[in-house]
Amino acid sequence: MLNKLATLAKLRFNDEEKAAIKTDLQNMIGFIQKMDEVDTNGVEPLLHMSSRDNNWREDTINGSCSREEALNNAGMHNDQFFMVPTMIKK
Repeated sequence: MLNKLATLAKLRFNDEEKAAIKTDLQNMIGFIQKMDEVDTNGVEPLLHMSSRDNNWREDTINGSCSREEALNNAGMHNDQFFMVPTMIKK
């Protein structure tokens, strides 16, 4: 299973790293299984960590600059967009 996960994530691990990761995954699974022992009858599902309401602010535009002003400070750009080096190749 660990090799399949590593392949899907495009990661490589040596044998020592695999052993450590396997131990960590077993500990995580053990923790989740331990939660099955907790009696949760009558407990409402938790939707948020805090009971406080979120204080939303008005969505207003402030202090924006024009495209030309933004591109003036860009290292590389064309007439419309910032240009960055390619990081991921297919």
